[in-house]
Amino acid sequence: MTEPLSLLTAFLLGVFGSSHCVVMCGGISAAIGARAGEHRIRASLLFNSGRIFSYAIAGLIVSFAGLWLAQQNHILMLVLRSVAAIMLILMGLYVARWSMLLTRFEQVGNLLWKRLQPLTVRFMQSEKSSDQLLLGMLWGWLPCGLVYSTLSWVAANGDPLMGPLSMLAFGAGTLPALFATTLAGSMISGLSANTHVRRFAGLMLIVYGLWTGWSVWFQH
Repeated sequence: MTEPLSLLTAFLLGVFGSSHCVVMCGGISAAIGARAGEHRIRASLLFNSGRIFSYAIAGLIVSFAGLWLAQQNHILMLVLRSVAAIMLILMGLYVARWSMLLTRFEQVGNLLWKRLQPLTVRFMQSEKSSDQLLLGMLWGWLPCGLVYSTLSWVAANGDPLMGPLSMLAFGAGTLPALFATTLAGSMISGLSANTHVRRFAGLMLIVYGLWTGWSVWFQH
């Protein structure tokens, strides 16, 4: 069953984890904007649209996987939901800057990224709109602990409709920090960088993770 306020939660995960997204994707996004010149806003929108679209595809895949696990073996689904709870707690610790353990999970996706990364070189040098979109779609598979933790939570819900929608909401939360040419983007970037806001958001994520774990083993 889908967690309450899942879309809002996914959006806030993206907003308050976006400082990590700036580290992972900010360089390439800035380079695309600089190369595009007066068309940098369009280029940034295309790149980030492609990135967020890949998040939605990943959300659809893991949602079907979670649904299949729920139908095949109830114990496996309980384990998956427990993993999601742990990942949410780790994300909370990361957002609050109390622990960077979450970033170690990025090594999981290195095998896939090693195959995709050579393809990005071709599109990086192109100013074509279609190539900027495709580059974003490829970059969406860059190993990222924040994305993985959100995907584990999406998979635990096992809802093929809410899965991609939740990842779209997550991606939308990361967009303002990367698309900081607008006033709203600058305001939200400053908000996510505030120490007190980060700690409050991290604490809320930890509480949400603990509640998710409790609902798995005690409510069930």
